[in-house]
Amino acid sequence: MQFSKVMFVISIVMPLIVGLSGCASSLIGERKGSDRVSLADANQIGGCQSKGKTIVSVLAKVGFLNRLEEVVEDELLQMARNDAVDAGADTVVKGESQEFGRRTFELYKCRP
Repeated sequence: MQFSKVMFVISIVMPLIVGLSGCASSLIGERKGSDRVSLADANQIGGCQSKGKTIVSVLAKVGFLNRLEEVVEDELLQMARNDAVDAGADTVVKGESQEFGRRTFELYKCRP
């Protein structure tokens, strides 16, 4: 009897957690103009004007499950691109990642 209650709870909770982890990526919107923001390496921004930096973070864990690294990194990049638009930048450079789901990006204006 006790085992069937546990299985029932797991059968309800697990799909909910998995479903929520997939939906989180759709919560990050794409700001107008962010599709024109480039990702560059630090050695490619020699003639660019610094526009500051941003620290972005996204949900990295749902319940006790870690989200896919690729999805988390894509969301971090999209948030950095959104922030670049706000700062008048057209290029971002990945910086440090202190913890999974959080990263620093440098913002630059490289194109006229």
